[in-house]
Amino acid sequence: MKPKEVLQMFVDAFNQADTEALSLLYAEDAINHQVANEPIFGRENIKKMFENEFAQAKMVCIVENMFEDGQWAIMEWRDPLGLRGCGFFQVVNDKIIFQRGYWDKLSFMKQHGLPIE
Repeated sequence: MKPKEVLQMFVDAFNQADTEALSLLYAEDAINHQVANEPIFGRENIKKMFENEFAQAKMVCIVENMFEDGQWAIMEWRDPLGLRGCGFFQVVNDKIIFQRGYWDKLSFMKQHGLPIE
C-alpha cells in the first residue's frame, strides 16, 4: 500500500473511534509524537493513548489536504469545532512507523470542556 492509502485507513478508523483498527496500522515499535504531548512509544501504548483520548472527547478528522512523498503521507485537517492541524506519517511495509502531529492543545481542551493542565 502507498502511504496515502494507509493514511486514508487511519482517517476512517479514527472517525469511527476504532482503536483496534488504528493500532493495527502501526508497526510494533512505532512512535506517535503529538508535539503538544510527550512521544508515545510502541503499538500497545499508542492504542492506550487513543483509548484514553476517545474516552475524553468526541474527535472527528475532516481532511482538507492529503499529500504523499516517498515514505511519507501528510495531512492538513480540521474538526467540526474549528480546530485545525496537520500530521506527518512515515509508512514502511504498510505500517506507520512514525507520526508527528501539530495542533493547538489549549483550544482543544477548551472546546471539549477538559481541564487545562
